[in-house]
Parts: sequence; structure tokens; C-alpha cells
Amino acid sequence: MKVIGFAGWSGSGKTTLVEQVIRVLTERGLVVSLVKHAHHSFDIDHRGKDSWRHRQAGCREVLVSSRNRWSLIHELRDEPEASLDELLDRLSDCDIALVEGFKRAAIAKVEVHRDGVRGPLLFPDDPHIVAVATDAPGLDTGPLPRLDINRPEAVADFVMAHCLARQPLVSQAG
Repeated sequence: MKVIGFAGWSGSGKTTLVEQVIRVLTERGLVVSLVKHAHHSFDIDHRGKDSWRHRQAGCREVLVSSRNRWSLIHELRDEPEASLDELLDRLSDCDIALVEGFKRAAIAKVEVHRDGVRGPLLFPDDPHIVAVATDAPGLDTGPLPRLDINRPEAVADFVMAHCLARQPLVSQAG
């Protein structure tokens, strides 16, 4: 499995860019999966639903299935947070696994930097950053490729070239 991350400060546009890149990559015929880190407590289940009630009763894992999808909810209880490697090991086979967040992970990452968003640039101190996607005019990215955050096709081209060492599956006009 090929893995590349997207890292940046809150408000930089990571989620929007990742969503757009996923759409481009899947339209090109690739199977894409995602691991997203949340810095806060989150719940994909809702109070009162059967699966929520089963978790509240003490289940460590609840798997919910329908003809459209299935989801596994694993309660950590007092266990430590899973590592990125452990989470990636849980994914089904795919062409590319994108990672959103996990800013300090030792994986290849595209830094997402939006003009006006506070927070220091990550790439000067993180040797795992392989490109910077930005809209900041004149931002010096040094030896790293500078990608236009508003051109998800170009970012997808970079992801494919970096992860798969090949050109896009379809030609890009313009």
C-alpha cells in the first residue's frame, strides 16, 4: 500500500483539498482509502441508536452492517490511542492510502498552507514533507515542489507520481 499524508494547521484547507484529490484519484480509476486524525473526542454513532446503546453497555467493538456499507466502532476504553501504522494495517487493500493529520508521523507528507492561516510552516523542520500545497503568493518552498492548493488535479498528479512513480491515467487539458 502506498501512503502519503496531508498535514497543516487547522483552517489551512486540508479536508477540502483531500476531498478534491480523492475525487480526482478515484475518477482516474484508483482505489483510495483515508485515515484521518481527530484531535478531539468524536462519535460516529448517535445517542439512543442501537449500536450506541451496545457500546454504552460495554462492548469493545460494534460492527454495524447494511447492504450499502459496514462500519466497525472500536472503543479504546483505557487503551492508548492507536498508532498510524496500526490504523493503516486495518485498511483493506487499496492503491493509495491518504492520511489527513498525523502531522508528526514519519511518512511522506504534503504540507497544506493557506495564506493568512496562523502557524509556522512545517516543512523547514520536517524532513518527511515532500511538497507544499499553497495559495500564498511568493511563498518560498526551497527545494520542495510548490503545488497550487486550488488545482486538485495538479496535486493528484503529484500524489500519483510520488506514490506510484507514474503519470496520471488520463491526460489533463489546459
